[in-house]
Amino acid sequence: MSLDSHRREAPDQIRFAVLTLSDTRDLESDRGGGFLVESIEAAGHLVALRAIHRDEPEQIAAGVRAAVDDPEVELILTTGGTGIAPRDVTYMTLKGLLDSEIPGFGELFRWLSYQEIGPATILSRAIGGLLGGKVVLALPGSPKALQLAMERIVLPEAGHLVSQAGG
Repeated sequence: MSLDSHRREAPDQIRFAVLTLSDTRDLESDRGGGFLVESIEAAGHLVALRAIHRDEPEQIAAGVRAAVDDPEVELILTTGGTGIAPRDVTYMTLKGLLDSEIPGFGELFRWLSYQEIGPATILSRAIGGLLGGKVVLALPGSPKALQLAMERIVLPEAGHLVSQAGG
């Protein structure tokens, strides 16, 4: 089946989970999660779940698993914890949790980021993969980085990702 055929068969509206991974944010101060919600809704999609989890491996894993197990959620986005600081544990937590990786997601995000911020993009550990038949994409916390990811990768491919992950 061609790429065009896959895209034509993809759903037009996706139900997202938005998970903010942070020790310091709440719903009022969560600019990254707020930006994701606004972007998703502006594109005509739905936010089925929004939550904030502490930047701790056990809480990240439990939050992501709960989103995967939620029948209302089709695609999971996390924001925060993808850098290289000692408190940034999202990458290693998800790497150990995912059934399989989608390496092209992180590669493409860093390539696009390089065009905007140059070699500082090496500090990003954005990762994507599959868990329980659903796509999980770990994004940075910076609203500017989130805008890049949403406009250039996530929103254009959301339907295609969901349809392919679901078989």
